Order: sequence, then C-alpha cells, then structure tokens
Amino acid sequence: MTFDTSTPMNPQGRLAGKTVFITGAGSVGPGWGNGRAMALRFAQEGANVYGVDRDAERLVETRAMIEQIGGSFVAGTCDVTSSASIEQAISACHERFGRLDVLVNNVGGSAKGGPVEMSEEVWDAQVDHNLKSVFLTCKHALPLMLAQGSGNIINIASTSGIRWTGSAQIAYAATKAGVIQLSRVLAVQYAKQSIRVNTVVPGQLHTPMVEIRLAGQRAGGDVQALLEQRQSRIPLPFMGDGRDTANAALYLASDESRFVTGTEIIVDGGMSVRCD
Repeated sequence: MTFDTSTPMNPQGRLAGKTVFITGAGSVGPGWGNGRAMALRFAQEGANVYGVDRDAERLVETRAMIEQIGGSFVAGTCDVTSSASIEQAISACHERFGRLDVLVNNVGGSAKGGPVEMSEEVWDAQVDHNLKSVFLTCKHALPLMLAQGSGNIINIASTSGIRWTGSAQIAYAATKAGVIQLSRVLAVQYAKQSIRVNTVVPGQLHTPMVEIRLAGQRAGGDVQALLEQRQSRIPLPFMGDGRDTANAALYLASDESRFVTGTEIIVDGGMSVRCD
C-alpha cells in the first residue's frame, strides 16, 4: 500500500486489534513528522493508537487526519522525562484498551556542539530527552507486556548514532547510539517472554523539525540551503520524510516481522554506507 492519507482504516489490516502507544505523536509544524506519520499509518492498518505529546496542540492535526479515515486515536499529554507522567499515560492507555501490544519511542531532538562548546546542563537535558525517556517508557510498559505474555517495542534512533552525519552534536549522537544498544539488550533479555525489541534508524529526512528548528540552528534560517546540504549526503536523488519511517515501523509492529528482534532498519537513502 502506498502512503495515501485518504486510505480508510482497514479493520482487518496488518495491525487489527493491536493497541499502539506512540510518544511524540504530534508534530512541530505541518508536514510529515515521524510520530504523526506512524500514528496515521498504524491507524490505517486497524490499530488502536494512543498518541501522546508534551504539547496537546501538536496532536490536533494528527487526530483530525485519523478521524477522517475512520481510525481509532486517543490523544494524551505526557512529559517523557518524567516517570510519573509516563506511568500515568501508559496506565490510561491500558485502561482504555485493555492491552498494550506495541510501544513506539519517538521522542528526540539534537543540540549542537562537542564537549567544549556544550554546557553540562544541555548535555544532561539531551540524555534525559533522548535516552532516559526510552528507559522510563520501557520501565512502565514492560510489566504490562509481561502480564499479557507478549509485546513489541520499537525505538526510533538516528544515523547520528552510527556515524558522523555532518555536524558536531555529541550528546545527540551518544544518546541515539545508546538507544540502539538499549534495544539490543532488551531484545535478548525479554525474547523468551515473546517480547520483541527493534530500532528504526532514520537518516536526514525532510520533516517539519528541519524547517522550524534545524534551519535556524545550522543555516541561519535558510531552509533551502540546509535541505540542499542534507540532500548532498544522500545517494538517492530525493530526501525521505516521516512516511518512510512509518512504513519501516509498520513492518516491525506487524506479525510479518515475528522472527525479527534485536536489530535495526536504517532508513536513510544510502547515506550511512557512503565512504566519504
């Protein structure tokens, strides 16, 4: 199936009957952020989607799109750096749907600089936002998955966690590498309990965050210059977006990937295999 926003929800789809909890399910602006795209794509395939974001306004368009296709979506607010906030949100999801089949950790953001330029406060905030958040959601989701005898965790990392991607962002790179290794360790630890854990590793996509945040950080606000710079690193002649992340995550969330755990799907147009 192509990624068509008008495609109605399929009650017999690839995720029929599954409950999916997605962090960062909103978007900082119009367009295809990873969270919004995953929420819509999962809903199209019959999932009950419980999407959370720190800012409730970011979920308005996500909910409208899913309701338009007849999908199931519940919006909630959550601070993923707070254990209490996460526990409350996951409990609300479980109370609403009676299950928690798939957890998608999609929150993250970068800060520029190496150890000399970056303050300790920014480093700590990056660790909390990008890595501790994954630890905390897993802490509260895993007991529910263990109790029901199955589960599926999909963590969204970044190619910054596996290679140099063009700018010094040491905390982001370190924490996204940590997400990948955390996923591998959990995959082995919980495999016997029928809980799978995998990672999607997006590259330099064209998402709303690029235009609203990154262009100001790295290109003096010149969005086109930043897009051209990012495209120059990608072997394919176009830049992907959140829809590409969503389709990779959909495979991992579905039973089609039943024998896949402890690994990564890289979605970067070939960028990470370049030698230059």
